[in-house]
Amino acid sequence: MTQTVNVIGAGLAGSEAAYQLAERGIKVNLIEMRPVKQTPAHHTDKFAELVCSNSLRGNALTNGVGVLKEEMRRLNSIIIEAADKARVPAGGALAVDRHDFSGYITETLKNHENITVINEEINAIPDGYTIIATGPLTTETLAQEIVDITGKDQLYFYDAAAPIIEKESIDMNKVYLKSRYDKGEAAYLNCPMTEDEFNRFYDAVLEAEVAPVNSFEKEKYFEGCMPFEVMAERGRKTLLFGPMKPVGLEDPKTGKRPYAVVQLRQDDAAGTLYNIVGFQTHLKWGAQKEVIKLIPGLENVDIVRYGVMHRNTFINSPDVLNEKYELISQPNIQFAGQMTGVEVM
Repeated sequence: MTQTVNVIGAGLAGSEAAYQLAERGIKVNLIEMRPVKQTPAHHTDKFAELVCSNSLRGNALTNGVGVLKEEMRRLNSIIIEAADKARVPAGGALAVDRHDFSGYITETLKNHENITVINEEINAIPDGYTIIATGPLTTETLAQEIVDITGKDQLYFYDAAAPIIEKESIDMNKVYLKSRYDKGEAAYLNCPMTEDEFNRFYDAVLEAEVAPVNSFEKEKYFEGCMPFEVMAERGRKTLLFGPMKPVGLEDPKTGKRPYAVVQLRQDDAAGTLYNIVGFQTHLKWGAQKEVIKLIPGLENVDIVRYGVMHRNTFINSPDVLNEKYELISQPNIQFAGQMTGVEVM
């Protein structure tokens, strides 16, 4: 193939696609609209920015996601290479310093002799071979263009990110270091709660003010990344079987299992930032801080990034794509990544 391939979107899928093509001697135009235009969830101009969790899930060969990662390593994946280089402690999971991770990918792609980076917003799909990897935060204009060429309406759901806090603001006398079931290294800071502490926290969550979404859209959530306040609405004990479950997290000081536990996972290589595991949220920022301050050890919390929620768009792949992820009506156009309706990692 001598024709240049256009890759629209330098997220996880777009970055990987561009790298794999370039490594095979194929010229690539990698088109990314940031920093010319930002999305509701991105914070930087880096490629493959992780806007939600910094965990890529399990890394052991005893589960499917771990086997997938090993397969990607053997296939020379730039995403897994970057993750291994930017890894931070997370027990049995592969978690990364999100800035080192995206920084490594950005520098590698920008310096590749077969990749030309173009920073501009795309409103119309270019001619020729094109991979659309614009992800769930595709702009309205491009999304409508995709609707026009597929002849199918877009699907969507709402996704959220969890707050990130300063380690210095954590009361280390009230938390303990441990991974669930002692799997892997002790990597998580755990904030134990008594039943009374949990009940006060739970009642405050139900009363907290939520930021509005578009009034004309039904709020559809991805079950694997649901705002914790939405989980709380399903019942008082729902959180105890979700992000606040205490099983396998016995307090080493007492040897007893707390009533509830909030876990904090290291978010950067220096160990100065932690994210609140499973606490993706759409509460208003002031409400987020008031609720988080009710967690033992976080009474004086300093939040450096508040949780946010955003609309995720994807296509109805079985109706419009073939087995090669090519558009049935225009095989020169392929789709990749979360835009196809899959969950990454």
